Amino acid sequence: MSADAKRIPEFWLTIFKNVDLLSEMVQEHDEPVLRHLQDVTVTFHKGNNATGEQMGFTVNFHFAPNEYFTNSVLTKHYTMKCEPDEADPFSFEGPEIIKCQGCSIDWNKGKNVTVKTVKKKQKHKSHGAVRTITKQVQNDSFFNFFSPPQVPDNDDAEVDEETQATLAADFEIGHFIRERVVPRGVLYFTGEALDDDDDYEDGDESESDSEDEDEDDESDADVPPRHNPRSKHPKSSANNVAKPEDCKQQ
Repeated sequence: MSADAKRIPEFWLTIFKNVDLLSEMVQEHDEPVLRHLQDVTVTFHKGNNATGEQMGFTVNFHFAPNEYFTNSVLTKHYTMKCEPDEADPFSFEGPEIIKCQGCSIDWNKGKNVTVKTVKKKQKHKSHGAVRTITKQVQNDSFFNFFSPPQVPDNDDAEVDEETQATLAADFEIGHFIRERVVPRGVLYFTGEALDDDDDYEDGDESESDSEDEDEDDESDADVPPRHNPRSKHPKSSANNVAKPEDCKQQ
């Protein structure tokens, strides 16, 4: 990201509002916080068999000092798998996200936009007196992105459908930010990248056999990233191309 782009007021907030996949996450009460977002970067982790470090990538959200929280950087880490399942090696179709991890946000008092206070009336069972209590409940917010559901490490553990759907959406967003938004931030800010996306149409499924053969000869690097094929983990509909270096380990 160029230094000039970083100085543009509300640069990243504008991008988030321009991109449908991200704008759905941003609530009105998130916007004052996101005005302090200065940059979004991606750090790649190749993995290391010797140390046990797993391959993946981290999306870093860099914030200017603000009244909402004390963090200067909020992170979202995605762990990827690039090895076939020993029990079913022929099912391997390329890199897949197997889990993600957010970070703790150090909210200042009264500034946490991920919770809201609600009032509820309670009636005493015996003498009928009514009292009003207040409690905090989760609020819709972009910043819930940093508190994703945790996937059990145990392969036999079951994950409910709601969690599967949440993780599938999360994985798709992570890939989209990594592969498209960060590299082309200026174009998404101006709207040019949105026009490019609109120019693409779904291909004709009834292509000739010769065209299919040509596609089979293309590089394996064009295999799109996917998600854990086990039934307890969601698959993504993301069509972003994984980088070949994702599969390299030291």
